[in-house]
Amino acid sequence: MNWIPKIHFEISERKILLRLFDVLFIFLTLGLVSKFFNFDYFNLSATRWTWALLLILYYFVFAAIFELYDLQKAASFQSTLKNGVLAVSSTVLFFILTPFFTPVLPENRLQIVIFFLAIIGGLLIWRYAYISLISAPRFNKRIVLVGNSFDINLIAENLHKADPNYRVIGFVNTDEIKALNFDRRLKPIEVKDLVKAIKRYSVSEIVVSSTSKGVSVELYNQLIKLLEEGFPIREYTQVYEEITHRVPVQHVERDFYKYFPFSRSNKNRFYLFISSFFNAIFAILVLSLTILLLPLILIGNVLGNRGPLLYRQKRVGMNGKVFEIIKFRTMVVNAEDAGAQWASKEDKRITPFGKFLRNTRLDEIPQCINILKGEMSLIGPRPERPIFVKKLSAEIPFYEIRHVVKPGLTGWAQVRGRYAESVDDTLEKLQYDLYYIKHRSFFLDLNILLKTISTVIYYRGQ
Repeated sequence: MNWIPKIHFEISERKILLRLFDVLFIFLTLGLVSKFFNFDYFNLSATRWTWALLLILYYFVFAAIFELYDLQKAASFQSTLKNGVLAVSSTVLFFILTPFFTPVLPENRLQIVIFFLAIIGGLLIWRYAYISLISAPRFNKRIVLVGNSFDINLIAENLHKADPNYRVIGFVNTDEIKALNFDRRLKPIEVKDLVKAIKRYSVSEIVVSSTSKGVSVELYNQLIKLLEEGFPIREYTQVYEEITHRVPVQHVERDFYKYFPFSRSNKNRFYLFISSFFNAIFAILVLSLTILLLPLILIGNVLGNRGPLLYRQKRVGMNGKVFEIIKFRTMVVNAEDAGAQWASKEDKRITPFGKFLRNTRLDEIPQCINILKGEMSLIGPRPERPIFVKKLSAEIPFYEIRHVVKPGLTGWAQVRGRYAESVDDTLEKLQYDLYYIKHRSFFLDLNILLKTISTVIYYRGQ
C-alpha cells in the first residue's frame, strides 16, 4: 500500500522556509528597486557583495529578537507587521551605523528611505503569502491519537496550543472506559476502522501515547502493519518534546535515563570552558555598566522601595549546594513575615519601582556577582529556595534533575514559560528546564540570549 498523506510542513521546515524566503524576497525587492530607480547604494556586483552578508546577519539577529520566527505570531499578519517594522528598522539602523563594512552613504539620502521601504515591502509581501498559503488549514498536519480516555483532551489541547498547524482529528481509545466529555471535534475511531479513517481523513501521522500494556493485540497488529507499509507512527513524548521544546515529565516513567540522554555539553570541557569564560566577561561588563545606572537605581529605590537596595536569599544551586543569591530588592521590607510564599505576577508585596526592576530584569543584575563566584551561570534553570525545593521534589517527578547543572541568570523556562505562581506552573517550567539540560548547546544558549532580549524589549520580565 502506498501512503501519500496530505501535504504539510513540519515546524523546522516552516522556519527554514521563513528564513529562506525572507532573504529571497528582500533581495529581490532591493534588486528591482535598484534597477528601476538606478540607485547605487544597494547595488550588488562582483566587487560589492560583502555588504549583503552583513545585512543578512543583522536581519536574522533582529528577526529573532522581535519574534518573526515565532510560528504562532508568524501566522498573524498584524503581529508580523508590527514585529517586521521593528526588526527591519533595527537592521537598517545598525547597517548604516557600520559604514566600514557597508557601502558609503549616498549623497541622496532618499536612497536610505527607499532602502528601508524596499526591505519591509519585500518582507511583508512574502509573509502575507505565507499566512494565506502555507499557514492555511489546507497544510495542517492531521494526526490520529492512540491513547486512553483520561489523556485524550489534554494531549490534543497541548498539541494544538504548541503548533497552530498540528491538528488532532480523531483518536483510538485504548482503555475499557468509554471516552466521555471529550472534545466533540475529535472523531472516535474503532480499531477495526483505523485504516479506513486514515484514508478518509487524509491522516499524516499516528501518535501513540499509551504504554505497550494499554495497546490490545488487535490494535498492536494494525499499527505494526501500517508501520511496515511505511506509514509514520511516533510516540507521544517524542512528538510533544519536538513541537513544545519541553520534556513531558507527567507522561514518562521514573526511569529518567531512558528519556533524558543528557546533552554531551554538560560534560564537554570545551563547552564548559567557553561558557565559563563568556560568563566572566559578561558579568564584568554588566557590573561595569551598572555603575553608570547606579545613581538612578539608588534614587528609584529611595523613592519607590524605601529600604535596603540589595536583597539576599538562600537558593539551591548545582548538586544541591545552597548559596546566597543577590538581587536588587523589589518587595516591601519584611515581605515574608508570615513565612515563605509564592510570588505572583500581581503580587501586592512588589513595590512600584520593584515592578519596573522585574519587568526590565534589572533586579537580576547583582547576580553577576554570583556568576563571578562560580555559584551561577548566565544560562541555566533558575535557582529555587530550599523550602520550595523540598516541597516540589516530593510532588513533581524529576524535579531534582534541575540541579545537575549550574542555575542561571536567565534560562529556557524564563523565556518560554509563564509566571510560576503554583505547583502546576512550576511543573511547566520544569519541563522547559529539563529540555535545556537534555539539549544544552551553544546554539540553544544563543537562542535563549536572543529571546531574553525580546523579553526585556517587550517588558515581559518576571
